[in-house]
Amino acid sequence: MAIYLPHFSWLAATAITLSSITTPAAAAELKVLSIGDGDTIRLSRPTGANKTTVRLACIDAPETSQAPYGNDARQALEGKLAIGTEVSLRTRATDRYGRTVAEVLKGTTNINQALVQSGVAFVYWKYIEGCDRETYSRLENEARLKSLGVWAVPGGIQRPWDYKRGRKSFNAGANSSGAANHGQF
Repeated sequence: MAIYLPHFSWLAATAITLSSITTPAAAAELKVLSIGDGDTIRLSRPTGANKTTVRLACIDAPETSQAPYGNDARQALEGKLAIGTEVSLRTRATDRYGRTVAEVLKGTTNINQALVQSGVAFVYWKYIEGCDRETYSRLENEARLKSLGVWAVPGGIQRPWDYKRGRKSFNAGANSSGAANHGQF
């Protein structure tokens, strides 16, 4: 008895094509040049050519000015990716600043997930598309339950995306001398 699956070959070909796009082995090895903050790094090819800035996908680390958490996130990233470390990328997009948005892999370790797991970064739910939603959710929940890093404060610290939005609003309210308006006329 034969089973006819007219769409099987198309589906199989699509699955193979999609898996080859995100397979870390298909990505060229890159070396860490510098750490910007808790979710941004600078990379180059081992030859030193083709320098690129990478924004870690699917996470958001506290801003440097969110003391001490921003500095903690940067230090955690430095601890996981020393200068010269070889990494590969699972590229997701290019952001409005021209940065590559990607999951960073050191061997088989997903650095983005490791930062969430250690409590130094949040899952960036607005931009989770293309990442393993279940794994990120589980890791963030575990960090929260263990009160790690940003979760040491009940409910977690102010989310970086809210913090940035608040700073933009505050800066927009500054008068020409640079001082905040504070609602005075």
